[in-house]
Amino acid sequence: VDDPAMLSEKRREFLSLLEQETLLFIKESLEKSDQLTKNMVSILSSFESRLMQLENSIIPVHKQTENLQRLQDNVDKTLSCLDHVISYYHVAKDTEKIIREGPAGRLDEYLSCMARIQKAVEYFQDNNPDSPELNRVKFLFEKGKESLESELRSLLTRNSKPVLPVVVLDLIVGDEEIEPTEEAPLEHLPDNILQDLICISLWLVEYGRNLDFMNVYYQIRSKQLDNSIKGLKDHFRKNSTSSGVLYSPAVQNKRKDTPTKKPVKRPGTVRKVQNLLKPYSQHVLDGKRGVSNLTPIEGHDHNSRAKHLSDTLNEKHGPGSGKEDVLDSEIDSYINCISAFVKLAQSEYRLLTDIIPEHHQKRTFDSLIQEALDNLMLEGESIVAAARRAILRHEYSAVLTIFPILKHLKQTKPDFDQVLQGTAASTKNKLPVLITSMETTGAKALEEFADNIKNDPDKEYNMPKDGTVHELTSNAILFLQQLLDFQETASAMLASQGTWTSSSASSYSSEFSRRLLSNYICKILGNLQLNLHSKAKVYEDSALGAVFLLNNFNYILKSLEKYVCCDIVNVVESSSSWLKVTMSITEGNMPAFQPGTKLKDKERQMIKDRFKGFNDGLEELCKIQKSWAIPDKEQRDKIRRAQKENVTVAYRGFWQRYSNVPFTKNPEKYIKYRVDQVEEMIEKLFDTSA
Repeated sequence: VDDPAMLSEKRREFLSLLEQETLLFIKESLEKSDQLTKNMVSILSSFESRLMQLENSIIPVHKQTENLQRLQDNVDKTLSCLDHVISYYHVAKDTEKIIREGPAGRLDEYLSCMARIQKAVEYFQDNNPDSPELNRVKFLFEKGKESLESELRSLLTRNSKPVLPVVVLDLIVGDEEIEPTEEAPLEHLPDNILQDLICISLWLVEYGRNLDFMNVYYQIRSKQLDNSIKGLKDHFRKNSTSSGVLYSPAVQNKRKDTPTKKPVKRPGTVRKVQNLLKPYSQHVLDGKRGVSNLTPIEGHDHNSRAKHLSDTLNEKHGPGSGKEDVLDSEIDSYINCISAFVKLAQSEYRLLTDIIPEHHQKRTFDSLIQEALDNLMLEGESIVAAARRAILRHEYSAVLTIFPILKHLKQTKPDFDQVLQGTAASTKNKLPVLITSMETTGAKALEEFADNIKNDPDKEYNMPKDGTVHELTSNAILFLQQLLDFQETASAMLASQGTWTSSSASSYSSEFSRRLLSNYICKILGNLQLNLHSKAKVYEDSALGAVFLLNNFNYILKSLEKYVCCDIVNVVESSSSWLKVTMSITEGNMPAFQPGTKLKDKERQMIKDRFKGFNDGLEELCKIQKSWAIPDKEQRDKIRRAQKENVTVAYRGFWQRYSNVPFTKNPEKYIKYRVDQVEEMIEKLFDTSA
């Protein structure tokens, strides 16, 4: 054992034996593996064979099942299509009763039936146009459409009521003393009715292909709009009082809560003029001729009665006291009807936008408002025509009815223009035409009144025997008093005819307006003064003639000093007519040159032009203002002093600087007046006897 060689030998033997055993084991394992593989291959081959057999058996069955399923689906679809087609043949039978009974009270159900009928019509037209069923469902469709149109008309007719006058007055009340509240939309129709109308309108437009209902809509709503305005007019006629505008109970309650507030100011009317003049005279209205006169003061001739302020527009009401109240009521009525039209038209347009398709709204609205608008314009033209007839009879006080109306029309015109946006040009132009007509008539009355004051004949039998105030004077003062309540309106009348337009006025301004009216008033007073002087000569006793002038001038002064004279003084004092005279000779407008130097031709001509401009302007204004009348001496002197100060200061400086300058060979041609002569000329202004 200890022998290494022997150990080595033993080791080799052991390894050889181990190797043989291992090889034997591997060999056996491989043989078993081969056997298992063969068995597995055999099993798989058998399984594959069986699967193929199974597949060969199942696939035909699957195909047969699939075919059967397809057949089943086709049968179901066919049955469904048959049911659908058959349902069209039953539409007429199923819906005929509902269609004939109409949509009242069941609009949703009715529209559902109409949808079925419409689909049936489309089906038969596409698939069986020769079918008798097509004619039947077509008939039902047209019948249903007519019923919907009839229902729309019925809903509108039954539920469209004129707006109550008190509600309209709530809309148009303009009392600034009443706290403003957010304006709630006027509810013309109940909400459920409005929704039904909207549904019917949408269906008729989208499915009925019929726009005739829009004519039905505007005809019915147009009548209600006109009736609402007529109702307001009747309300004024039945309930008018001397307090002016009638308010609804809601507004009256608000006014009762604030007893310290001032009453609402009405438009200026004839009665306002009378009230203003009561402290100085007592006027009696009998409505006979359209002019006014003073009832003789205590101790005067009580048999002398004159003609009184006109009720020209209301001759139909007959004579008697209270006719001026009727006139005031009709003026108030027309003014408020104009405002009511604007408010109601705005409300109608809001309602219309819910029912009428957008691209037809303006045209429908234009048609809707025509009747009410035309009636208002015709009434306005009737007022103008009556005023024209009165003017032909020389009853100029009739034009006073136009002033408050014209003022209101101008104030309301922006709202009118906004409401009438999108309407036809002829519709938009109706109000401007009426305004122009009133302005033209008013201007004619103003012009003829001035001429009438100037040309009133001096009749002995028409003169007050005791030298009291002449009716011509009271007429003129009444008329002028009213003009001051409507200064802007009266000035616009004058400016519209161009009769009183100043060449220096490039634009219509507030100052220009005041100047126009002041010029007109000055002309009236000037004409009146001339006529009174002429009338005073009728008296055989010159002292009585002097008393007559004193009474008349005192009456004019006392009547107008609070309302007119201050305005006249302010306007005359600040009138730019004298500014035109002095502007040419002010220092800033003169050429600069060194004394003692020879003047250039241009400088000499400029000085000539300045002297000539001053001379011409002075002469022209003196000629005009000399005929103006300011009866009160204190006021007349005040104006003269102011004008002398303005004119002579400027002229003195100019005269001192250039009167000795050798600018012309004929100085007497240009230096026509000395400073004292200018003062003397101004001193003679407003005095026709000078």
